[in-house]
Amino acid sequence: MKFKSTGILPGFGLTMGFTLAYLSLIVLIPLAALILKSTTLTWAQFVQEVTSPRVMASYKLTFGASLVGALINSVFGVIVAWVLVRYEFPGKKLVDAMVDLPFALPTAVAGITLTALYAPTGWIGRLLEPLGIPVAYTPLGVVVALTFIGLPFVVRTLQPVLESLDPEMEKAAVSLGAGRWYTVTRVILPTLAPAWITGSSLAFARAVGEYGSVVFIAGNMPMKTEITPLLIITKLEQYDYAGATSIGVVMLVISFTLLLAINWLQSRTGVHRIH
Repeated sequence: MKFKSTGILPGFGLTMGFTLAYLSLIVLIPLAALILKSTTLTWAQFVQEVTSPRVMASYKLTFGASLVGALINSVFGVIVAWVLVRYEFPGKKLVDAMVDLPFALPTAVAGITLTALYAPTGWIGRLLEPLGIPVAYTPLGVVVALTFIGLPFVVRTLQPVLESLDPEMEKAAVSLGAGRWYTVTRVILPTLAPAWITGSSLAFARAVGEYGSVVFIAGNMPMKTEITPLLIITKLEQYDYAGATSIGVVMLVISFTLLLAINWLQSRTGVHRIH
């Protein structure tokens, strides 16, 4: 097979070799070790390990809270992106920089901060507690943490599309008699839909594997507020390596499937990846 270079710099063989070696050391070999370790169990033991009631409860919380967080971000992320692109206001650059805070902030710091805010004695928690809305140490707290870490994915995916969306399209629709609702649903949303879906999918995929920002606010009660990544850590601390890697393989397969779906969607819509 003959490879054709598409760049002006030579060295395909060297760079390709380095790429494969680097990916093997950083990604492929560790993942292969994960899968191999799980094969120390028989198929029956593997199925029993990954489908036990405690593990299933962690799946339900992890994927359920991740989905809810992604749906919340899919709504409010559009609003934030729209405001940052279409309006000028004092402190706009500061607000724009704050969107990236979940990227820059250590996840453990985010978790401690959210717990301090939403605990029964926290600034926000003590206002919600009399209303019968406990947040910290409940599944709702997990949703809050996953919403926090997922917002930038939606906003940063939508911003370039909104910037390229000509406002004259909206004016033309209005001049032709379209109302606000019709303009939003038939002119703006169809243009935003591919980036919107991609950003929401990335937020969901990121939330599924989140640990640091959730572990403090969740309370980590088995069968109630225990997420799957924490369960893996717990099994490792108990030297149950086969059990931990078995659950890790399930999460790996699900995450890899999500990434394939996101990459396929990006290739179909031309939306660029977020790094």
